[in-house]
Amino acid sequence: MEKDETTKLPQEELTEIAKILRLDILKATTRAGSGHLSSSFSSVELLTALFFNGILRYRPDEPLWPKRDRFIMSKGHAAPLLYAVLAKAGYFPKEELWRLREAGSPVQGHPILGKMPGVEATTGSLGQGISLGIGHILGGRITGKKYRVYVLIGDGECQAGQIWESAMAASHFKTHELMVILDYNKFQEMGPVSREMGLEPLIDKWQSFGWYTAEVDGHDIGAVTKKIHSLQEIKDQPTILVAHTVKGKGVSFVEQDYTWHGRAIKDPEQYKAAEKEILCG
Repeated sequence: MEKDETTKLPQEELTEIAKILRLDILKATTRAGSGHLSSSFSSVELLTALFFNGILRYRPDEPLWPKRDRFIMSKGHAAPLLYAVLAKAGYFPKEELWRLREAGSPVQGHPILGKMPGVEATTGSLGQGISLGIGHILGGRITGKKYRVYVLIGDGECQAGQIWESAMAASHFKTHELMVILDYNKFQEMGPVSREMGLEPLIDKWQSFGWYTAEVDGHDIGAVTKKIHSLQEIKDQPTILVAHTVKGKGVSFVEQDYTWHGRAIKDPEQYKAAEKEILCG
């Protein structure tokens, strides 16, 4: 009998983990002098719930365990968050985070399959994550393996045509093993999503493609966990959890300011202020 392959921590520890992840993202991007800080911050609680609250089945000491659940970071520019989570989960030493975006480093600005343990897909180009997730599921069906696939996508990413092609395919193949989580922080690199290319009525769109939908406060770890568990009960159709989040969550001068999309905090005084806000948050 296999041991329990999930990690489930008390609520107070989960809150502390979210702070640690933000501090690690802050330090890594500042040391690199670049990186997608605000896009990483908006998804912190989502990945905290997945990896540390009894949802995702994984073995850090056996990254390619065949029965593992898969997590695909489709919004690949949030790689600093993915790396911070994988380090916290025990896939590799935390010190690797400080090599973010260095020439020759495996800790690149977007995830690259085969470079770091725990990275399930190369996602430098937006829009591809759901397609990759479907591939994992269909492959599992052929080989007789049972696992779930979770894909995190961004709202600006939903403007990509491949998102909707894959949404149609997922429904056609009845991939109930697939769950997409949408980080709906309402901003993209050049401005508000509603101005650049609006997505509403977003829920209606996904439902029209045959998906079961739900919404949640993306910064409430407990609520996210409950919603994910409820969506796991859905059969014969893929599911999407639309998580309402704040871009740059945790640092007031970064929150909702889209100009921070691809910038790191370089000013020492701003760094100290951001660090203090995260610690006190």
